[in-house]
Amino acid sequence: MPMFPQVYRVFGMLLFVLVLLNGCSDFNGTRLEPVLGDDIDLVEMGDKVAQNLISQPLPPLVPHQADQPILVTTLVNNDKLTDTTTFGRSFQNNIAAGFVKRGYAVKEIKLRQNVLVELHKGEFMLTRNLAEMAPVQRAQAVVVGTYTLVNRVLYLSVRLVAPSSQSIRAVHEEKIYLDDNTLRLFGFKFADGADSDAVITPPQPSILDSILY
Repeated sequence: MPMFPQVYRVFGMLLFVLVLLNGCSDFNGTRLEPVLGDDIDLVEMGDKVAQNLISQPLPPLVPHQADQPILVTTLVNNDKLTDTTTFGRSFQNNIAAGFVKRGYAVKEIKLRQNVLVELHKGEFMLTRNLAEMAPVQRAQAVVVGTYTLVNRVLYLSVRLVAPSSQSIRAVHEEKIYLDDNTLRLFGFKFADGADSDAVITPPQPSILDSILY
């Protein structure tokens, strides 16, 4: 019997070390970031957004309906809705993949005249376009999203909108502390002292790296 508490302590220490080695982006922006922080997995995050949007609507969305697709649009800058970045175009694909993975038809909309298309900027769905697109696309819903970047903090807002009524059926909101890789999708990088144009403050050096390396 006396051995069990010791076994639990050893197991707990091993689990803690495993977490340290793997890291997690949820710890970015906290005091634990130097130890437990990690890069953001946009594929996983896009999948989470899709799952969250699918789980909210009542009545629910209907999968396996090629004639009633989900339209996923490029995420845009909240301060300028005609502007996007590599992140906006890339994360659009991550969200779309999440819907396809769960059996929902996702429609390509780049060639539709009802969507504003700009070279190298992707496609944008403005609120006034939704009613016009409904009879053409026969979409179940349209995914629209905006982001606001403040230093290294990204405020993400993604909404599932009914094209006919323009009502919001589901929402995903998230505050994310970006790592160096995702910052580069916005054209920024952490300041290194030599580059005066880089305005993003880097995280503190990893304590774990200093111990292991």
